[in-house]
Amino acid sequence: MAFENPSRDRIKEILAAAGNVAVVGLSDKPDRVSYMVAEAMQKKGYRIIPVNPNATEILGETCYASLSDIPEPVDIVNVFRRSETVVPVAEEAVKIHAKVFWLQQGIFNEEAAEIARAGGLEVIMDRCIKVEDSILLPGGK
Repeated sequence: MAFENPSRDRIKEILAAAGNVAVVGLSDKPDRVSYMVAEAMQKKGYRIIPVNPNATEILGETCYASLSDIPEPVDIVNVFRRSETVVPVAEEAVKIHAKVFWLQQGIFNEEAAEIARAGGLEVIMDRCIKVEDSILLPGGK
């Protein structure tokens, strides 16, 4: 069966309920898309938890080397990695009991989606979290 993202209404519910958003592949360079998206989401009221093994702090938040290192619950795992590298991220998202596995625009991996779904996560692929938030919750959370 072909993958299908949740409805826009469901995505709105996911965003409205989200607290902690772990951003895998978040760059510490302000000119990178991952940084710009995470910064915009942070300004809208989302708690951004950076996941980047090469940084200690991004956007004023402690940076973790992996999802498993995060010492608190994660609602959304938002991924900025190449499609072919996301299967281990899906496995780790399941292991930490995240609620949603979200692959940014341009990122699509059926195997990762199946792993996440089988582990009880909702899956969104090839969608920009910032764009969806702007459309669905223009006034903020």
